[in-house]
Amino acid sequence: MLKFFGLLTVIASVFGGFLLAKGQLAALWQPAEVVIVMGAAIGSYIISNPMPVLRDTLAQLRGIVTSEKEDPELYPQLFGLMNTLMNQIRMNGLKVLDEHIEKPFESSIFLTYPAVLRQPMLLSFLVDNLRLQSMGKLTAHEFQHLMEEEIHRLQEDRMRPSHAMHRTGEALPGFGILAAVMGIIITMGAIDGPLTMIGVHVAAALVGTFMGVFACYCLFEPAASAMAHLIDRRIAQLHCVKAILVAQQAGKQPLLALDAGRRLIQEENRPSFLQLERYLVEEQR
Repeated sequence: MLKFFGLLTVIASVFGGFLLAKGQLAALWQPAEVVIVMGAAIGSYIISNPMPVLRDTLAQLRGIVTSEKEDPELYPQLFGLMNTLMNQIRMNGLKVLDEHIEKPFESSIFLTYPAVLRQPMLLSFLVDNLRLQSMGKLTAHEFQHLMEEEIHRLQEDRMRPSHAMHRTGEALPGFGILAAVMGIIITMGAIDGPLTMIGVHVAAALVGTFMGVFACYCLFEPAASAMAHLIDRRIAQLHCVKAILVAQQAGKQPLLALDAGRRLIQEENRPSFLQLERYLVEEQR
């Protein structure tokens, strides 16, 4: 909802200001310029990016509209899940988790925490590293290094759509100039016509420049920034799990391990230590 409000604010400010200056909105309606600028931008985006990036772009654009805030149940359920898993490991050893991490969607433990199951990247990271933990003897430092490398790789992959959107946004003023130059070519072909028609052609050409700048700074660049914030939020989930698993591998008590993960959550989503304790108390009821 907030994103739609921001978009409406941009549109109202730009076009409302144009109207206040006695401009005619009809003069900005130049379908040919829109086709040239937006068509070139979309086409270049498709040419310059592989199919996985295109799919992720659509998914992330959907995400910035539908998932503006973190699921309020995610971190309470994540802490509850990690606490349950660590207690199982302490009582029965790592091997007891094999049946749960192989098929988390059929696991009696994981099914208790649906908010975690709705986060595919988080779930995959968690079960893969629990599997790694159970396969061999890794020191806490080695385990931490492996997870940090994986998070770095995941972050680079997930940020590709944002970077691609940013590059396309930077190119949009150039596409606007392209449309303007083509409009001037048309104007020069009608140079012997009435002055009013020449003015109409020049105005249409300038709309191309306007479209390029507007799409860059009011659409593509804000979308790229919002996509980056979405990924930062999801990567913070992985850092939280990493800190918990490293502390658990180092032999820390479950509450201390959970607090280590809590400290790496983004500030707007981070519960206090007392809230963390309350989550665990409610979990045990």
